[in-house]
Amino acid sequence: MQRTTGGPARVKTPKLNLIICLIELQAVTTFAWVFPEHRDITVLAVQKLDPEQQAMLQKLWSEARSGHEAQFCGPMADPAQGTNPTCIDLAAWTAIAGDHSCSAADMLNNVLNTPWILGVARVSARLKAHLAVAQRRHQRVNAVRSSDIALERTDPDYVTRASSNNSHFLLPRTNVTITPEAYARLALGPKADLNALATYVWFHLRALAMASLVARGGLAPEAHARTVRAALADEAFALHFLQDSFASGHAIGTWGNTAVRKGTHDYYNEHGVSLVTWSGQPFVALGDAYMRPQDAERAAAAVRDSLAQLMDTFAGKMTLSLADNLAEAGPDGFDVCHEERFPETAGNVAEVQALVPILRQTPAPTLGAGLGELPRFRAELGPFIGVSAAARGGVLSGGFGTMQGGTSGTAGLEVAARLGLGLEGVLNESSDGLAFAELGLRQDAHSTGTAAVPGRGGITARFRVPFWLIPGDLLVAAPILAFTSRRSLQKMAVQAANGGLIPWQAGIATRIGRFQLVLGREVGLTFFRHGQNHPMLIPTPGVPPADSTLVAVNSTQVEFPILEYRPFRTFSLNQSSDLMIQPYVGFDKPSTPSVVSPTGAPTPNLRTVTTAGIRVVFDWRHYVK
Repeated sequence: MQRTTGGPARVKTPKLNLIICLIELQAVTTFAWVFPEHRDITVLAVQKLDPEQQAMLQKLWSEARSGHEAQFCGPMADPAQGTNPTCIDLAAWTAIAGDHSCSAADMLNNVLNTPWILGVARVSARLKAHLAVAQRRHQRVNAVRSSDIALERTDPDYVTRASSNNSHFLLPRTNVTITPEAYARLALGPKADLNALATYVWFHLRALAMASLVARGGLAPEAHARTVRAALADEAFALHFLQDSFASGHAIGTWGNTAVRKGTHDYYNEHGVSLVTWSGQPFVALGDAYMRPQDAERAAAAVRDSLAQLMDTFAGKMTLSLADNLAEAGPDGFDVCHEERFPETAGNVAEVQALVPILRQTPAPTLGAGLGELPRFRAELGPFIGVSAAARGGVLSGGFGTMQGGTSGTAGLEVAARLGLGLEGVLNESSDGLAFAELGLRQDAHSTGTAAVPGRGGITARFRVPFWLIPGDLLVAAPILAFTSRRSLQKMAVQAANGGLIPWQAGIATRIGRFQLVLGREVGLTFFRHGQNHPMLIPTPGVPPADSTLVAVNSTQVEFPILEYRPFRTFSLNQSSDLMIQPYVGFDKPSTPSVVSPTGAPTPNLRTVTTAGIRVVFDWRHYVK
């Protein structure tokens, strides 16, 4: 997962504040298995333990619950948990680790003390139910979208809990002949960036050290319970990253800018990739929100062996030198969200060697950048330049003259250039933080109806920006929160990009395309300048002939899109195109009338007319980095 850092910047205008905030949103999270998948893997792993080990783990869990029985479930891994859990079990710890916490100590604090943790469990239980019945891709997309929005509202740091490191990913291989031992030295080396394998090893060895301390005996009852709880917390945190190693989007490596990293991650999670474990077993892996029974079985086997090793250590069958430096202590506090490297090696050679049977079950990651790398994909994130073309049809409520009733219809064409920032993938592909400014030309045909408007051309401008609660609120909040709470500003912008505080503007995927309410996010302006050569015939009482006057009228038409329907969308590594149908409402306000004929006639009174219509828009974008 990724994060943004840095203190308040020097900001001059609300618009600049908002642009900076939106750009920062590109540092998005790329978690592996979704919460219920992490939990299911752990439940399955516990079921795979032999009866004696299951009994020992349940006994240890009972000791860890001491004093927290209301918060922690009695069963350590309940496979029949419903959609409204009222407690947290040990299996859920592996899901809370990493995605809802930054260290084992942070995870334990969250499960013990935060008021939102049960809400996270309930949101995730509902996601499991929705994924179980999803038969088509759009149903899965909508389920994950709704869950992400709910989690972002439940866990206050769900999005902002991020870092610039890649602790959820495996390091890519440097060549096709690298041995497991050489790869382990690379991943566990002091100069290696954080990665899933090293994170697992670090926290698992610390769990074993805590277990060794318990096995030695001599701890007071309260200290004994705290140390057992700390060992289980370290192990749960470690298991999250061991499980991540089996997700396809996390075994293909991560490099390039944020958009490419996330797009590649998302593509292989859905479509899968052919992998081989370090022990030589070939398989096809899927990833986040696409886990199949065989994916769960494969990851659960490694998790079972890790838990079995922990049980052996509690039983005194295995000791660690790390325990020599420990007194009774809490879970490890190394912060995987903010640190880039571990401060020292995970453990000595003999201790790491004991983990080899577990590590050999993990997939050998794909090659890094260069010859033989897998194709990379991009999420729709980042600055872009673009072109849009639109055909439109609409109606006007009468004419500009006060005596022109009825309605008239008109049609037209538009072409425009855009400059903007794509943020459709902040949480998932249903996000819509699109922001842009557009300038172009428009030509309307002569209208039909009782109030004729001649064919006219104009200059168009169009602006779009998401909002949190009411249109424009981010522009108002930006200059204040940029100095007082950058984190709150980013959180508002994330919520705005995913439908707003009340997520009624979240995109909805269907079998026939994507629908989204967008009222308040976008405004279109057209400036019509007629001049003396294109006057309008406007009835004027008492002015012949036919009680009408030829008047040159300028006008400004303002329109507000209500809904967007996208029947298709295509996207490559650096460009996208789509077709969009966009109904709108608005008004056309006349200005600076000038009588052309008859000479000397009084200038008629004019009025603003309301408009409504539909635009069919083709949108092409090229992402510039």
